[in-house]
Amino acid sequence: MKLTFNIEYRTSWGEVVAVVADAPQMGQGQKESALVLNTTNGHDWYGETEVTLAPDQSALTYQYIILRDGVCVRHEWNEVPRRLYLPVDPAQRATVYHLYDRWKDLPTELYFYSSAFTESLMAHHSRTAAPNAPGDTLTIKAYAPYLKEDQCLAICGNIPQLGNWDPARALLMTDINFPEWQGTFSIKDVYARFNFKFVILDKATRQVICWESHEDREFLPPCIDDCESCVMGDRYVFLNDTIWKGAGTAIPVFSLRSEKSYGIGDFGDLKIMIDWAVQTHQKVVQILPIYDTTMSHTWMDSYPYNSISIYAFHPLYLDLHQLGVLRNLELRKAFDERQRQLNALPQMDYEAVDKTKWEYIRLIYEQEGAQVLASQAYHEFFDINREWLIPYAAFSYLREMYHTANFNDWPQHSRYDAQEIERLCSPDNPDYANLAIYFYIQYNLHLQLSAVSTYARQHGVVLKGDIPIGISRCSVEAWHEPHYFNMNGQAGAPPDDFSVNGQNWGFPTYRWDVMALDGYSWWMKRFRKMAEYFDAYRIDHILGFFRIWEIPSHSVHGLLGQFQPALPLSEAEIRSFGLQLKPEWLRPYISDSFLPELFGDAVEEVKSTFLLPLEGHPGQYAMRPEFDTQRKVEAHFAGRTDESSLRQKEGLYSLISDVLFLRDRDQSDGYHPRISVQSDHIFQTLTQEEQWAFNHLYENYYYHRHNEFWRQQAMKKLPQLTESTHMLVCGEDLGMIPSCVPTVMNDLRILSLEIQRMPKTFGETFGRPETYPYRAVSTISTHDMSTLRGWWEEDPQLTQRFYNARLGLPGTAPASATPLICEMIVRDHLAGHAMLCI
Repeated sequence: MKLTFNIEYRTSWGEVVAVVADAPQMGQGQKESALVLNTTNGHDWYGETEVTLAPDQSALTYQYIILRDGVCVRHEWNEVPRRLYLPVDPAQRATVYHLYDRWKDLPTELYFYSSAFTESLMAHHSRTAAPNAPGDTLTIKAYAPYLKEDQCLAICGNIPQLGNWDPARALLMTDINFPEWQGTFSIKDVYARFNFKFVILDKATRQVICWESHEDREFLPPCIDDCESCVMGDRYVFLNDTIWKGAGTAIPVFSLRSEKSYGIGDFGDLKIMIDWAVQTHQKVVQILPIYDTTMSHTWMDSYPYNSISIYAFHPLYLDLHQLGVLRNLELRKAFDERQRQLNALPQMDYEAVDKTKWEYIRLIYEQEGAQVLASQAYHEFFDINREWLIPYAAFSYLREMYHTANFNDWPQHSRYDAQEIERLCSPDNPDYANLAIYFYIQYNLHLQLSAVSTYARQHGVVLKGDIPIGISRCSVEAWHEPHYFNMNGQAGAPPDDFSVNGQNWGFPTYRWDVMALDGYSWWMKRFRKMAEYFDAYRIDHILGFFRIWEIPSHSVHGLLGQFQPALPLSEAEIRSFGLQLKPEWLRPYISDSFLPELFGDAVEEVKSTFLLPLEGHPGQYAMRPEFDTQRKVEAHFAGRTDESSLRQKEGLYSLISDVLFLRDRDQSDGYHPRISVQSDHIFQTLTQEEQWAFNHLYENYYYHRHNEFWRQQAMKKLPQLTESTHMLVCGEDLGMIPSCVPTVMNDLRILSLEIQRMPKTFGETFGRPETYPYRAVSTISTHDMSTLRGWWEEDPQLTQRFYNARLGLPGTAPASATPLICEMIVRDHLAGHAMLCI
């Protein structure tokens, strides 16, 4: 069987177009064995090859790529693979298939091609058979992802094969490769140009739902022999209105406590949440991270963004009922009583829940574990997940043995040794049962969440997950793969209206240069694992893929951070802005002139304990070496919560961060202007001319200098990561947003996050949902903001302004947000322009 490939693509100098396919003669899809096409004008590319397929292979999958010096430098969008379907009987196949294609870039409406739509919202669970494409036929392929399962795409035209413009006799297309549709018909007696349009029909009645809004399409059949077939790909169906909008709810799983729970929401309760979403016609259920955060078995473990694993789910999310029933009747009654007590509490008792669930897990594991771990299904799960499952189980086992998650303090195994950990996790280990319980738990969590995921898809509800930007210092990944992380840095966020000192999350930062060496496989595996359960996800702090705010390990606040990666300023560049770099601008400015303002009556105590007079500068001071970092100050005040100690500690923090410039972490001759320094005392020591020059430098550095640089950083990572799965991608793009961020997110079709109280338009106090971009998620607040009703009571003046200006209501705003006000705000968001309102 011969294949001819034809495609238009304008290459750059030195580039060629090539094809890879799952055929032996084409390297089974390996790019090293690609078929290189020919061209005479650098625009129209053509090639042919003979292929022999296995007798049971009824489809050929292929893709176009761009090569330069034999290396793939670009590939087309392949979320919907190109498939040539062939008659099952090889004798009925054409001898030649002429493939006419167009290069596939990311579709403008990429969201329609995500698994959120193709596997849930618009899923076609029962698809029609593949088209039969023998000789002397024409196959037309078209993309129409927004058709529901009870709808069908058809081709209607001015020839008998296409119904002579009668839609009742139009050619029905198959959705075998949905969201691509294919229709095949004989062109044996078609010699002249013909016209056609795509039309959407009701599958059952064949009634017309919608005609394509595009003008009539024209087609001139090629001259082919009786035993040849022609395939025209990459047509897009044009409709006047393909706007889709959906509503949903964001909720932490731990908040979904039901009558069946043990004091905390679990994966069984998540299924009940899906039922409620269906009943209320919601399309999305979004949850917070569900990964294991167990470090101490205390309430301090409850923060969902500080997980010990990027793969393992939290044991507390196990639905105990699904694990099995305890045979011991007395124990069963005791747990029933504890369940009632935990569920009756007005607030969750984290430690009591943890203790109760772990007791039950150990008992049911003792009763059922051996049988489960001997099952074929468990072994398949283990083999697929062993790469992360073994380090996680070993970490958890050692954490319990040594009573700390800080692996640096472990007497043994503080450094990961693969051979030693394999031996530790071997069934030959005398204590294997106490380690294998973590295999058992993760297997059951996998089964339970998989069941919820399947249930959601079957009911047309998108389950949306959350990928935290950071990892914990005391995590499996930091222990198992430390080469990927800078353990001397702390990730955070620069100051904003909600946090004047910035945010210090404490997570280590990523060594992107190391991650690039293996094609960001760490992230690729993470995304693909998530795609097993979710059809949409939120990238927490997507700005971290452009740059991260990195705070030195000796700092508590975020003011002494610097962006990584960044382009530090040289002394010559600083001079070019009219500033002569001075040594005193690199050290804390501490003066008698403002110390009473910070420390009140304790000023002399502070001077004698923490400060030294600065030689040659009367009335100025330096920090004593034993207190010259915020971490040293923090350690000094550890455990002291009286008002005077807290005031002194915060005052000393502010002294230490009162610098004008910071040295670059890696380049001693590079400098960064300190963020938000204009409100600090050192800035007031500058002359008016120096202040003007510094502000000019500051504006250029923080808002212009890095835009193209950071765009390049993001485009190294995000395209292959977002394309590694079919999930719908949403980015949390809040905070100090460089101008390159919206451009990259738009280019990659990533949904933005729009929050009314954090408008992105300069000068606006409140966002306007009617002006939000369509490719966006509109929401009233996020997990780390106050609730709507909480926000209403924080600032009466701001609330009054919102009440009059945004809601358009007269008079004085009520002290609390009434149900009517809440309904008005929700309706305002639902009526907005964003495709998703959560």
